Amino acid sequence: MKLLAHILCLSLALALAWAHEHEHASAVLDRCEGLEMDAVAVNDEGTPYFFKGDHLFKGFHGKAELSNESFAELDDHHHLGHVDAAFRMHYEDNPTDHDHMFFFLDHKVFSYYQHKLEEGYPKNISEVFPGIPDHLDAAVECPKPECDEDSVIFFKKDDIYHFNVRTKAVDEKEFKSMPNCTSAFRFMDHYYCFHGHSFSKFDPKTGEVHGKYPKEARDYFMRCSKFSEESDHVERERCSRVHLDAITSDDAGNMYAFRGHHFLRKDEGNDTLTADTIENAFKELHSEVDAVFSYEDHLYMIKDDHVYLYKVGEPHTHLEGYPKPVKEELGIEGPIDAAFVCEDHHIAHIIKGQHIYDVDLKASPRAAGNERQIPLFKKVDAAMCGPGGVKVIVGNHFYHFDSTLVFVGSRALPEQHRVSLELFGCDH
Repeated sequence: MKLLAHILCLSLALALAWAHEHEHASAVLDRCEGLEMDAVAVNDEGTPYFFKGDHLFKGFHGKAELSNESFAELDDHHHLGHVDAAFRMHYEDNPTDHDHMFFFLDHKVFSYYQHKLEEGYPKNISEVFPGIPDHLDAAVECPKPECDEDSVIFFKKDDIYHFNVRTKAVDEKEFKSMPNCTSAFRFMDHYYCFHGHSFSKFDPKTGEVHGKYPKEARDYFMRCSKFSEESDHVERERCSRVHLDAITSDDAGNMYAFRGHHFLRKDEGNDTLTADTIENAFKELHSEVDAVFSYEDHLYMIKDDHVYLYKVGEPHTHLEGYPKPVKEELGIEGPIDAAFVCEDHHIAHIIKGQHIYDVDLKASPRAAGNERQIPLFKKVDAAMCGPGGVKVIVGNHFYHFDSTLVFVGSRALPEQHRVSLELFGCDH
């Protein structure tokens, strides 16, 4: 009996030590410290996955998690190293592998569909991608016409391989102006080569790099609170690939766009953008808001379960008695995803999940009513309303609707617009 108790105690101690070791590994992996990622791929919802060692970062912020929590079989082959390269196959003309994610580890390739390993995998790279070497550095998909044919570009040191998905022919290229890529991915129809914690945007056909590169990856692909002294804050915020948390315009037509610890302001009547920290302009908030809307020369700023109220001005004045609970101020439980008020109206439209509610701001007490479902989007990141209608922001794109009624009633997506380009004038 004593022996059994001793064995049980020893097993428990080992389990606790293992859990502590892995918990500590997740804690010390901080993408804002300038990690060199092993691989980058975008999932079927457009979320980037950044791989480092046996860990995975999902999206543009958040802590690392073990890769095998999302892709369990990657851990079944202990003799294999970290993920060398990854990409998502997304070609309409190739239904067999459409929307599959491929991971390359040493000489093996894993194919996943909806996070489930395809039957027969892992396979040797040479079997699935003949002519492509083992121990790759990076890989990225390249659909036509961005490449001449639906292709995958593979990187290994100085060697570049264009793999034709249909014919399986391999065309070796020489990209002279590019650094060696440690990871690569396609995002918003652009191609990015990561090297260390820097990146360069390149032409997938020629490898040419245009513009001022390399740039700091943390400035554009990660939501970090602190940046290097060399960072151009306006450039970073207007060209960031990280989605907005909130956006609004005040009664004078000045636009405010919030992301992480920073915000952009664009004044009515000119195209000048300024950037500042939320901590500096709205010190009671510190950082990160969920939603913001403007009403009667005041900014209603919602963070978690509370509303902060500021009178617009230089500086913005935080009103006494705030913050107040969202439930008390707007008659709905927080947190919420987005909110907006249209010009000359007194109805705040509150978006929470796939539902939208109306709050009469002239009523007392205020209550959320007229609940309706939003059929087009699973989640809205931000929204604003102006003389031209409603702009709904999802990820790195926005969609324009002539009115709130049209937005709620639409069954087909309107034209997709880029936030960085069409709202902020970023040209790259």
